[in-house]
Amino acid sequence: MAQFAVEAEISAPAVPAARTTPVYVSLLTASLRALARSRPVSAVLLALLSLATAVPLFFEESLLEIAWRFWLSRHIADPAESTLGVTMMIGAIASRGLVRLPRRRVEQPSAEDVARAIEILASQPNASAGLVRLGDKKLLFSDCGQAFIMYARRGRSMVALFDPVGPKALWAPLALKFIAEAKSRRCRPVFYQVSADFLPVTVEARLNALKLGEQAVVDLSRFSLAGGDWLKLRRSINRAERDGLEFELLAPADVPAVFDELSAVSDAWLSAHKAGEKGFSLGTFKPHYVLSEPVAVIRLEGRIVAFANILTTASGGDAFIDLMRHLPGVHRGMMDLLFVRIMEHLKAEGFRSLNLGMAPLAGLSTHKRAPIWNHVGRQLYENGERFYNFRGVHAFKSKFDPDWQPRYLAVAGAGFPIASLVDVTMLIGGGLKGVLRR
Repeated sequence: MAQFAVEAEISAPAVPAARTTPVYVSLLTASLRALARSRPVSAVLLALLSLATAVPLFFEESLLEIAWRFWLSRHIADPAESTLGVTMMIGAIASRGLVRLPRRRVEQPSAEDVARAIEILASQPNASAGLVRLGDKKLLFSDCGQAFIMYARRGRSMVALFDPVGPKALWAPLALKFIAEAKSRRCRPVFYQVSADFLPVTVEARLNALKLGEQAVVDLSRFSLAGGDWLKLRRSINRAERDGLEFELLAPADVPAVFDELSAVSDAWLSAHKAGEKGFSLGTFKPHYVLSEPVAVIRLEGRIVAFANILTTASGGDAFIDLMRHLPGVHRGMMDLLFVRIMEHLKAEGFRSLNLGMAPLAGLSTHKRAPIWNHVGRQLYENGERFYNFRGVHAFKSKFDPDWQPRYLAVAGAGFPIASLVDVTMLIGGGLKGVLRR
């Protein structure tokens, strides 16, 4: 949900306007919260929450956003959909009463820790780990100081983002250190969006891994628009350029001069999607973050109409598209042009791969021995297009012939990790209040 992992128009359709008045919504929310305080009712709502958290709210949209769309959409014609929307909303609100802890000050890393982490980034290949520059996640370093885990705490979960950053030989001891730290704080250890390379660590640490989807990684060494298979994409970008769209890749030193334009595009994108900034596993439009890396822009008549910031590694191996925002309704081929030209420039500079981010719920097997999560996720992927563009995200990224790499959620214990999914959701969405404001 991105991202694209990031933030693409195809991944987040605009939420239809609600017919219900804000006063009614407020009264309903207050009533549901009161119900959640009743233990018998909470037990029932916990069962409903199992269904609610099956929605992949932890990618780019929050549970409440999807629930509102189910329940309040002007286009709902099926009573079953309306019932499901109410169920999801009840589950989300009830979960706050079930897993909420006393309010804590948000933990932030020290400037020294962030500087240490950035030094480690220079010697490792995972460009998406550049999200550490946001400074919104705590850092846990290995005993030798050559690797780190970035994490945040929500409810009773300590959630690590991505694989540990540093030499693979340090992953297992660092992961065990993280688990011990979580347990010392009476928290659940959670590893979010880890790769298949991390699975041996999950076995050693007795963690349960659930597949979240697949990540699209383009091999730049073999990327080319030559040949008949690329005809449709070539036509799209040629048409965009004939219509006056121009691409430019700005070095970090050149970004401050256009920062105000980028900010205006970002604000317009958020407004068009009726969304607020997400966080944790997604970049946010913060000046120090946007100014730290190259930014690709599309101009029309000299005015910036789209941009993407690109996280890179000093080793020059991997690159990652994070924020991607644009003015609505400019040109159908604008995103094709932006992505293709980014790939061509990175290839010319010697980069080996470009990470396009996740395709949520893609590639889930549904054989008889597959986890229940896989069956639920596959049904959502196949039948949830009206409420989230699962197939559209996968189809867009498939244009560029990527390698599809699985990504997992790893948690302690067996069964369906309801509370952990809720906590990850709230981390990305900025909490329930932040979700309700969007």
